[in-house]
Amino acid sequence: MFEHLKEDINCVFERDPAARTIFEIIFCYPGVLALLFHRFNHMLWRWKLKFLARLLSNIPRLLTGIEIHPGATIGRRFFIDHGMGVVIGETAHIGDDCTLYHGVTLGGTSWQKGKRHPTLGNDVIIGAGAKILGPIEIGNGVRVGSNAVVVKPVLDGATVVGIPGRVVKVDTDYKKHRKQALEQKIFDAYGIPYDNLDIDPMQHAVNNMLDDIHKIDQKMQSICHTLKEMNDDLPPDLDSCKIRTTKSG
Repeated sequence: MFEHLKEDINCVFERDPAARTIFEIIFCYPGVLALLFHRFNHMLWRWKLKFLARLLSNIPRLLTGIEIHPGATIGRRFFIDHGMGVVIGETAHIGDDCTLYHGVTLGGTSWQKGKRHPTLGNDVIIGAGAKILGPIEIGNGVRVGSNAVVVKPVLDGATVVGIPGRVVKVDTDYKKHRKQALEQKIFDAYGIPYDNLDIDPMQHAVNNMLDDIHKIDQKMQSICHTLKEMNDDLPPDLDSCKIRTTKSG
């Protein structure tokens, strides 16, 4: 348990450049404080002291605004940044090296007992305000953008944005890229990959369409010039007809 706590504290230095000392992290980071309480409460839960675990889980909730059910299973090197408004349900399962931002909910969609909360793989980042709902599986290396609502399983290496959540990118070699990012001290804050900040799916689709129109326009101009060279009797303004497009920014 204490080895896990040491890893939980040290991983903050990798993911928050504002972190300065271990003392500051323990006493001034609400996500770390909530996790320290949860590690202890989860141990009580496994010892069948469930009422005591639930009772004590209200202390970090009052102090930090982070609600973690003592039945939730959380892996190693877990970090909640800022933290206010985070809710993690009873049957949620979180893998290693995961990061959650403020306002994230790992919630259920059923009143039935049993597994009803999400399962997160390793190296998952959930952006601020995102909602992961139901007993779904979120694969390893997944990035969920801020305010996204995810209700369906997500495969490894995917980036999800929007309401409902849509996959806009899949990194098939996310393990290699994560290693490179750690070496370069680069982190995908708020679930948005550092090398792909402009991933709005509607904007991406419109830009692709305008690119295609521009290519068609160029081909038409080439045909017009070729026809004019072949027949001098064609109207002089034949080569001036253009489809004018402006790529939206």
